[in-house]
Amino acid sequence: MPLLDGTSAPAIDEAAQALAGGELVAFPTETVYGLGARADDDRAVARIFAAKGRPANHPLIVHVDSLAAASGFGDMGADAVQRLAKAFWPGPLTLIVPRLDGVAAAAAGGQGSIGLRFPSHPVARALLAACAERGVHGVAGPSANRFGRISPTAASHVVDEFGAELRVLDGGPCDAGIESTIIDCTAGRATLLRPGVLNRAALEHCLGRALGERDATSPRASGTLAAHYAPQAKLRLMSTADLRTALAILTGSRPPQGLAVYSRTVHKVEAGIDLKVMPERADEAAHQLFAVLRGFDARGARLIWVEAPPADPDWDGVRDRLERAAAA
Repeated sequence: MPLLDGTSAPAIDEAAQALAGGELVAFPTETVYGLGARADDDRAVARIFAAKGRPANHPLIVHVDSLAAASGFGDMGADAVQRLAKAFWPGPLTLIVPRLDGVAAAAAGGQGSIGLRFPSHPVARALLAACAERGVHGVAGPSANRFGRISPTAASHVVDEFGAELRVLDGGPCDAGIESTIIDCTAGRATLLRPGVLNRAALEHCLGRALGERDATSPRASGTLAAHYAPQAKLRLMSTADLRTALAILTGSRPPQGLAVYSRTVHKVEAGIDLKVMPERADEAAHQLFAVLRGFDARGARLIWVEAPPADPDWDGVRDRLERAAAA
């Protein structure tokens, strides 16, 4: 099945009709590409888990096209929910709220809470609007990759994961490049479950208080396993000093076969090492991160040395993905 042009109204209609019929469709968001199924159909949602090889108790994020649509899946009445949704929706923010009884149990992984997001990508918004016209008011959409692997930020990445039989709406490269920020709003204090590209200071300013930190009582949420986002090669996260020392040891010698380096401060390496320079800006690094790791894999990397990002909060999302990839 050829890629569908996400700018084409007939392609949007075809994808929406497929979703309404219980089929899977991959679609772009501003963060990564999602593997979508109608959230109100447990059998359709089960196809996502089967395709990804994902445990059925690991919750999915439901994508909606408005705050009103979100209210059909969860309780959106809390002050923190209203503040955050009005400030950052549509955008790369997922809110965990109490799930309404009898709604989207499979998509929520059987939990009493549910993750909801209103994406800003124009193709995603057009698709969700077309789905709503067909009575589908939410699309469950985890990243369109095999469970635990690198998330896709281009339509070609989805095809690499699932083959040409899956419908894929092509909306070009994703802008953000890493998954959404997730905030749990089910308890008394809004809690950060997963960092993304949104600035923490801006989130806390919106709330008027500091975000809590994930603990044992937090609900399960997408992309929060200790080992996740992993390339096929073994990834090692290294301090700047350790990376420079390791590369110095290799000076004048033949480097290990399949060694790749992703670094902000190292711009030259021995012949035979696949080097990619990390951008100085966190948002630019996030945009390219998963594509860089996929590129290393495609070129036969066996070991990837990555220079640890700065401690600045703007790098929290990139650092989180790299730490999980290194734990795999």
